[in-house]
Amino acid sequence: MKDTLLHPLRKTMHLPSPSELEPGLYIVATPIGNLRDITLRALDTLAQADMVLCEDTRMTHKLLSCYNIEQNALNTYNDHSTELERQRIIQAIQEGKSVALVSDAGTPLISDPGYKLVQAAQEANIYVTTTPGASSLTAALTLAALPTNRILFEGFLPPKQQARRHALQHLLTINATLVFFERGSRTPETLSDIALILGNHRQASVVREISKKFEEVKTGTSEQLIEYYNQSPPKGEVVIVVSPPGETNWDEEKITSLLQQLLTDHSVKDAAKIVADSSGWTKKDVYRIALDTKI
Repeated sequence: MKDTLLHPLRKTMHLPSPSELEPGLYIVATPIGNLRDITLRALDTLAQADMVLCEDTRMTHKLLSCYNIEQNALNTYNDHSTELERQRIIQAIQEGKSVALVSDAGTPLISDPGYKLVQAAQEANIYVTTTPGASSLTAALTLAALPTNRILFEGFLPPKQQARRHALQHLLTINATLVFFERGSRTPETLSDIALILGNHRQASVVREISKKFEEVKTGTSEQLIEYYNQSPPKGEVVIVVSPPGETNWDEEKITSLLQQLLTDHSVKDAAKIVADSSGWTKKDVYRIALDTKI
């Protein structure tokens, strides 16, 4: 795709010409899959910026080439960038440069490096703005068909099972739709832990290859999704969306079952507090059951 959409669209739609960039930091969203999912303002910014900061210069060069944008000042900025490198960027902006920040795909700072640089720029009283665009977080929410009035984005869960289960236990009381990023290869085991800790009755969606040819959305209970992905583990990265807890029958059997899970790596006191907060039972009653369960 070598022909640029930028100028034909301006001509037919009478779009205004881009304003000259003032010195500052520009947070630029890039496509998460389909390379046409980019805004005109993002293209203008990438073309005009004195410097473009990217996680991987090869990925950004591929995008720029598709739109015939010649940008000779591509610089690496990622999780390993140092405070000294940030200060050099801040100094460049203070000397009158315009700097664009992109990630490999999607909106920078959403489970991507960048917040420390934005923080440093704001502390230095530097102009910071954003060009909104594609994000796998919001895209997955629109495809999952689950409530979006209240959401909690948890990012990537820990890769080790015990730590992952511990993290999920802290989400038991959250009355919101939960959103996780995950590696495709870990999807079956993560879904198993979601079913175990959060409950296999909860609806969930696994969204992958967003905006690409083989985009896939699988929705069902976590138990149903486990069966599907055990047979065909996905590649790449996925977004897992889990429904709010809803009404749960918190009888003594349910309380005991949850305590048994929690007591593997929690004290009796902490496990009882988590279950009491989740169930509405008194801490005293849950603590009594926890003591009996621990024996």
